[in-house]
Amino acid sequence: MAFSSGGGGGGAPMAEINVTPLVDVMLVLLIIFMITAPMMQHKIRIDLPQASLNQTQTEQVDPIDLAIKEDGTMYWNDSQISDLELKAQLAVSAQKTVQPELQIRAEKNTRYEIVAKVMADAKNQGMVKIGFVTTPGARGSQQ
Repeated sequence: MAFSSGGGGGGAPMAEINVTPLVDVMLVLLIIFMITAPMMQHKIRIDLPQASLNQTQTEQVDPIDLAIKEDGTMYWNDSQISDLELKAQLAVSAQKTVQPELQIRAEKNTRYEIVAKVMADAKNQGMVKIGFVTTPGARGSQQ
């Protein structure tokens, strides 16, 4: 008894590739990308500074050195200061026309909460320029 496979050539492998499903999938993906591409454009407004040919001399202001010790005591330009005095000094410095930079120099083992509170106070008083000062070579040298 011979069995016939309805496809014609017996058990020979099929040499043709059916590309119809591939084309269907590609058309669906093309339509999806055509619909979603315009939605992916987000316009962000950026106010860039304008360059001017007239370069004016900007006034150089000495930065404020705020040292924070491990126990939480603070020193404003090498003189000890309390929390209330710090807030008052920050408010005065923030009102200057050319605002000085507040450079925070905390010891290695100072708790982060103290430094975070100082940064929050500085921001709340209107300070814009805040930086950190580190000691070179202090990282990893346990002698």
